[in-house]
Amino acid sequence: MKIGLLGGTFDPFHRGHLEPVLAVRSVMGWDRIVFVPASKQPFKADADQASPFDRHAMAILATEGNDALSVSDLELRRDSVSYTVDTLEALRALDSESVFDWIIGDDNLARLMEWRSIERVLELANFTVLDRRTGGEGGKRVPEELRDRVMDPAARGRAGAISFAANEMVPVSATEIRRRVRSGERIDEFVDPRVSRYIQHYRLYKEA
Repeated sequence: MKIGLLGGTFDPFHRGHLEPVLAVRSVMGWDRIVFVPASKQPFKADADQASPFDRHAMAILATEGNDALSVSDLELRRDSVSYTVDTLEALRALDSESVFDWIIGDDNLARLMEWRSIERVLELANFTVLDRRTGGEGGKRVPEELRDRVMDPAARGRAGAISFAANEMVPVSATEIRRRVRSGERIDEFVDPRVSRYIQHYRLYKEA
């Protein structure tokens, strides 16, 4: 099995989380895509958030109906700062055979060397970078210490590779969605209708 893993706060889950990974699924050969909502993220520790329960529920609603998609509550059950290495260790303990591709946006490349135990992360999984830029020079934006790991998706092995998957950027952000909710503006063009109804029903993001 080849599994794409996408972590994030998903606050709320929107089109920008879903559409880019679906667009590159065939190129990357993923049998499944698993979304992993974070309880707390090391780079967003002070950010206002909906509750872990609500964020998990919205991710489930947005992915419901597609058997290739699932949502993991692994990090939410941990109830602590979410480090990718810990998540991958837990997933690998449950599944010792599958290929794991940890999905990131190209805006995260510059900080890869700041990730906890990055070398161990690369022993457990590959990285797939959603490349929203043109020119095919993504490898030049990878930290110098990791550039020898950049390779074509078809050449990657079970772990340790950094591959780029070109895709169109979806012009939406969770920050803008939360602002619109507080301002009473529509958000239906940015999120699944079921997520929009959930936000409205439970009055999420009404307070600044």
